[in-house]
Amino acid sequence: MSFLNNWWLIPLIITIFSGILCPAMGTVLITHRRLLQVNLISHCVLPGLALALALGIHPSIGGVISGLVGAIIAESLTNKKSENYEAVMNTILAGMLGFGVLLIPLLGIRIDLEAVLFGDLLTANLGDLLRTIIAFLTFILLVTFGYEKVVYVGLDPEGASASGINVSLLNLALSFTTALVIVSSMSAVGVILVIALLSTPTLLGLDKAQSLRIAMMRSSFFGLCISLLGFILSIVFNLSPGPAISVICVASLIIPKIGNKF
Repeated sequence: MSFLNNWWLIPLIITIFSGILCPAMGTVLITHRRLLQVNLISHCVLPGLALALALGIHPSIGGVISGLVGAIIAESLTNKKSENYEAVMNTILAGMLGFGVLLIPLLGIRIDLEAVLFGDLLTANLGDLLRTIIAFLTFILLVTFGYEKVVYVGLDPEGASASGINVSLLNLALSFTTALVIVSSMSAVGVILVIALLSTPTLLGLDKAQSLRIAMMRSSFFGLCISLLGFILSIVFNLSPGPAISVICVASLIIPKIGNKF
């Protein structure tokens, strides 16, 4: 394991995996019109992190469970066709985040909120890498064995349900995988800034894509480039990697628009 002694190697590997995984997951969520759930889950992980630390459980387990619980609560209170869908999602989001902040002093625990929210990639360890790999493999299993169902539900959820596909179970699997991806990305970009990595490369990859598979591959390519560029700039200029990657995400959307005007 001596090759892991280089301080930059594990953060670099996590950057590569996150850069590929997050946009691929984001592509599925956008085609299913579930990207708002990313914002919800990313804010819902904090109570689970706090409770897990208080109970002596690994924080990532609590974060995944808490994020999944928040998604289930939001789904049970409304549906995507309801006009109050976004209001309910944002209410649960704010409530769970507030609950997490309240739990920290009540339970007498210490959490580096800045690292949780915005990431601390350059201090990532082997455990962070293993969680990222687990999330990556979970997503690979989902799209490998459920690709046709994922495509069908994304195009026509009512038709998929009528044809016998358990749409609720698939949505639960997507929520679970999303929570895994978000928690595994805490070390890279944090649970807040991961939204940018799930969204921006996806928008670039979906443009004129002929299939979901092609869109995922293109999104992952853009995400990998953005993540590596952010990682390199953070080392060269002594910046925080998470915010650097997020700023590059925004720039990758703005610069082409400006270029088209000239």
